[in-house]
Amino acid sequence: MSNHAPADERRDRRGTNALFSANPLKLGLFGPNCDRGCAMTLSDDVPLLTWDYTKKIAQLADEAGFEALVPVARWKQIGDNGFNGRNFDTYTWAAGLASVTERITLVTTAHVQASHPAVAAKQVATIDHISGGRTCLNIVNGWFEPEFKMLGGSFLPHDQRYRYTSEWFELLERFWLEQDDFDFRGEFFTVEGGYSQPKPIQLPRPAIMNAGGSKTGRDFVARYADSGYALLAGYDLASTRALVEERRAEAAAYGREVDTWTTAYVIQRDTAEEAEAYRKLVFVDEVDESAGQTAAHYLGLNSSAMAPDQWEEFKLHLRAGYGGYPLVGTAEQIAESLIGLSQAGVTGVSLSFVDFVSGLDRFVADVMPLLENAGVRKPVSALSAVS
Repeated sequence: MSNHAPADERRDRRGTNALFSANPLKLGLFGPNCDRGCAMTLSDDVPLLTWDYTKKIAQLADEAGFEALVPVARWKQIGDNGFNGRNFDTYTWAAGLASVTERITLVTTAHVQASHPAVAAKQVATIDHISGGRTCLNIVNGWFEPEFKMLGGSFLPHDQRYRYTSEWFELLERFWLEQDDFDFRGEFFTVEGGYSQPKPIQLPRPAIMNAGGSKTGRDFVARYADSGYALLAGYDLASTRALVEERRAEAAAYGREVDTWTTAYVIQRDTAEEAEAYRKLVFVDEVDESAGQTAAHYLGLNSSAMAPDQWEEFKLHLRAGYGGYPLVGTAEQIAESLIGLSQAGVTGVSLSFVDFVSGLDRFVADVMPLLENAGVRKPVSALSAVS
């Protein structure tokens, strides 16, 4: 009896995975599996993370036609006030949400030093079957050194971490693709009789994300990823357009095409003044200073790398949304910014909110129609299960 997947079980991922949808501007949510999400604040406006809360977020986004749920992989709190310390494991979180959603892609975020490629291959394949081909693997090296110490591993030098990650992914891909047992001997891994069944549903393999921003990291994105996250540190459309073109050229050098995604935090109010006042209240007056300082330290960010005014601006964006693009203002202003990002070549934007549920309700009601009218999004009624 063959152990190979039935021919009709495996399908082209462009027909199952929403990351390949027809929407010119794709939308995701960033960090809904963690307490306080991406908001480094002590405000009581941030709900406590529960399964019912994260399930409601997922179902609202799914019903609204969002393409992706992108979790943050965390093992320890950042700072002294518990930021992100309480969180759902990204693999089991994605598997659970796969059974209560219909179209949206469930991303798993993998710290490569926290699991063997054979284990990750099996977990992602399982989620792919549960979801009907709607999973994506976000591969990360990790940057928060205390987590590596807790897990008993060494915090490898930057370029060595990427050599490790490249070997990890190449081995993972063999577990997904090869039907016969195989042996492998590399710099970091040795495998005898490598085997994994069932294979993922998606052909040729599940989608891959990565957020490498250094020269070595961007090379990894260009060689292996389907979607590369870019931090739009200039926070303007001219620098965004230039960055997207650079990344396209990097992928083209390997004969590939890679979508550019970014993250953004949303503060939507009826007036620009109200939105700005709320941002100041939550991320200046009620800021979690300990989380912001700790994250900046371990990310290797400091004021010496920027002009004083740029540093102060970046610290605000770091606290409000892990350094994401600011979408602060009225529905019209937020839609205009998103349309501009799309016109600059950005394929997708993963959003975060102080409160995902109330933020999503407002965004879907007021911003989505404007994006549809501009032609960067299709109405949900025009989308099939995955289009």
